[in-house]
Amino acid sequence: MSLPLEGVKVIDLTSVMAGPYCAMVLGDLGADVIKIESFPDGDASRRFDPKVNDESYCFAVLNRNKRSVALDLKDPRGKEAFLKLAAGADIVMENFRPGVVKRLGIDYDSLARTNAGLVYASMSGFGQTGPYGKRGGYDIIAQGMSGIMMMTGYPGGRPAKVGIAMNDIASGVTALYGILGAYIGRLRSGKGQYLETSLLEAGLAWSIWEFGAWAGAGEIPTPTGTRHRRSAPYQAYRTQDGYATVGAGNEKLWQAFCTQVCDKPEWLADPRYARPGDRLEHADDLERDIEAVFATAPSAHWVRKMDAAGVPGGPVYSFEQTLADPQVAARKMVVEMDHPKIGRMKTLGLPIKSTGELTEIRKPAPLLGQHTAEVLGELGYGEADITAMLDGGAAYDDARGGAA
Repeated sequence: MSLPLEGVKVIDLTSVMAGPYCAMVLGDLGADVIKIESFPDGDASRRFDPKVNDESYCFAVLNRNKRSVALDLKDPRGKEAFLKLAAGADIVMENFRPGVVKRLGIDYDSLARTNAGLVYASMSGFGQTGPYGKRGGYDIIAQGMSGIMMMTGYPGGRPAKVGIAMNDIASGVTALYGILGAYIGRLRSGKGQYLETSLLEAGLAWSIWEFGAWAGAGEIPTPTGTRHRRSAPYQAYRTQDGYATVGAGNEKLWQAFCTQVCDKPEWLADPRYARPGDRLEHADDLERDIEAVFATAPSAHWVRKMDAAGVPGGPVYSFEQTLADPQVAARKMVVEMDHPKIGRMKTLGLPIKSTGELTEIRKPAPLLGQHTAEVLGELGYGEADITAMLDGGAAYDDARGGAA
């Protein structure tokens, strides 16, 4: 058996987060991902701290299972090499500002003339069309404009950014399923296609419940802290030593929570908490009552009691505590690998487990231009031609030097 995308060639022109995340997963699925980078700087995230032996750890975690080819696409020889590479590619992906690939002559229409089966994906801040189509965009801009910041945080507080680069990752995941869908379509029809998504649209597409409430009743989602908008108790509650989450929104769980976890059967007769809607309406009172009980013992105590009662709940961890949790360890979500400069390093594990070969961490993130000569050789360039390109500034190879 082999990984599902083994033999699939991906040309990755993207940088920073959204595109590289998408390309990383394609590499995890077995694709040969060739990351095209400019030089001397390469992907902007190569400059991100922290660095170990002058290599960005963040870049190394995000760019596993890829090869790096450093080309000057404005140099005719660099562009020629790229066009040869793209002619044999299955997938090309880019996240330049809209219009850049057209000016460089490496847009979908240009490449599809010699590669009709090409799947070409673009990621941008706002999309390739519309009044904002030419704007650049970052995750925080998209979080603000997709309404997410105005529904995150606590009531009365300032708009809050989600703690991770949510719109970036949403865009990468959206592009990923678009690419896989288009590739499956190509397997059936032989025809490739162009697809594109944006940070704005991908994040907005995840606001399913909020959209339903707005479209159905004109409800504007506002910040609720850790509370659910439709269910209570469903939030994080303060304990003696931190916080614990509770998910006891239905009647069966609510009864178990009152009697077996909190030892407060009288709550079942309290008219404020009689029905789910009542508990939601009186969420402030409910929070005070639950926290009065939870304040008497540490989080671990309440988590054990909820587990015993069959009530979903858990501790609120710092990130370090998350990575040290035995469940995370058992699921192999932190693994180690060897990097050519960093040395032995940790990386996030594979979030999908399967009965067959599906995903695999096969190789570390590449050094800038580490595979330039190798890939040029695969394209049929002779040693003299490769040396001339390196010496002449059309390409760069980490091992052999050149114009960088």
